[in-house]
Amino acid sequence: MDDALTLAGQAEAPTLNPALRDFWLTPARNRVLYGGRSSSKSWDAAGMAVYLASNYKVKFLCTRQFQNRIEESVYSLLKTQIDRFGLTHEFRVLNNKIIHRGTGSEFIFYGLWRHIDEIKSLEGVDVCWIEEAHNLLETQWVILRDTVRKQGSQFWIIFNPRLATDFVYRRFVLDPPPRTLVRKINYDENPFLSETIRETIEEVRDEDPDEFQHIYLGQPRTDDDQVIIKRRWIEAAIDAHKALGLEPSGARRIGFDVADEGVDKNATVQAYGFHTEAVDEWKGGEDELLKSCSRVWNQALANRASIDYDSIGVGAHCGAKFKELNATSKRKVQYRKFNAGGEVLGKEQEYQPGVLNKDFFLNAKAQAWWLVADRFRNTYRAVTKGGKFRPDEIISIAGDVDHLERLITELSTPRKDYRDNGKVMVESKKDLAKRDVASPNLADAFVMAYAPRGRRVNYHHLTQE
Repeated sequence: MDDALTLAGQAEAPTLNPALRDFWLTPARNRVLYGGRSSSKSWDAAGMAVYLASNYKVKFLCTRQFQNRIEESVYSLLKTQIDRFGLTHEFRVLNNKIIHRGTGSEFIFYGLWRHIDEIKSLEGVDVCWIEEAHNLLETQWVILRDTVRKQGSQFWIIFNPRLATDFVYRRFVLDPPPRTLVRKINYDENPFLSETIRETIEEVRDEDPDEFQHIYLGQPRTDDDQVIIKRRWIEAAIDAHKALGLEPSGARRIGFDVADEGVDKNATVQAYGFHTEAVDEWKGGEDELLKSCSRVWNQALANRASIDYDSIGVGAHCGAKFKELNATSKRKVQYRKFNAGGEVLGKEQEYQPGVLNKDFFLNAKAQAWWLVADRFRNTYRAVTKGGKFRPDEIISIAGDVDHLERLITELSTPRKDYRDNGKVMVESKKDLAKRDVASPNLADAFVMAYAPRGRRVNYHHLTQE
């Protein structure tokens, strides 16, 4: 397949974008082409696909998340390019596939949502073209990756970014796998753009700069309106202590999220007062609980920190392990249970004017997440708008902590949910899994490191948007 692409570069293809020549000719297992609208991404992919199909025997699997009709696929785009190249006589354009009469190349079209199980049985695919790939789920990617295994086969992953938390953006732009070629292209590299479209783009630029950045410059949106903590709030907290001229102080706490089973991992976040100074994550099964607890206990001992640990499931046994470790040491480590499903603190206190904690939050987890969100919002206001808050009313995150990008993503992923009684809750791990989002271990550890303690909670500084 790579040889075919090399040979393709020898031909004149006036309708292809010369800015993408190297992208198509460089060997790669995964070709990731993303950016804003009117950048020629899909148009160019269709042109290259038609050229390859005309000169070599290539089997294309053309996919997208939802495809109720063939017209919703790249089928129409391929037909247009075949016509433009003057190759209509060479192809048989059927109702559900396109075949080249001479080479035997074929294009088949599938919607992933309804037909992923059928795709598992496909053989001999040379190119899997994933159009509008921002909708791709991780579980679907695993199936496609393991199905398209012919020697020299490759993926074309093409999309306009939607959210920075989407799987495809995280996996193929922020942390691409080996043998992946990533290319961002926008309208300013499209030599075939009409003057009408250019004028439209300029109008959007003038009227709504944020929308322009997202739609035409391919910048993913950092915020999902349904999430509890907005990404921009968290980003404002990176080294916020420096921006605000504050020095970390106070007690040190370690939030410890205990691995449950399977691929789940242990995670810790160490907070020094309002400042997050260390993040850690490691594998450790249920049979290694003592080893994991010893790791956290030693960290707490060395840093004179206390531990707040997840006491549900496997974590229920951590208290006994910490007690054993304390019995062997002259210095003791304080540790406390965090029961996510437990009762809220300060039940009779007002969270908002006229709304009591017991009537607003479903459980301790919801209360802890909302309080962290409030502190992040305060931080955003302090950093970007000059708002005045006490150190215990904000949060700062050291810019050099491990796993920073993933911590930001995990914190800005869980969505608000509501019980029938109107009480707020955090999106469950089960519902996250439906969105192909793994358990947010780092985020859970973070929230535990800042979770309220005692019988009362101080809300007087918190404001709502």
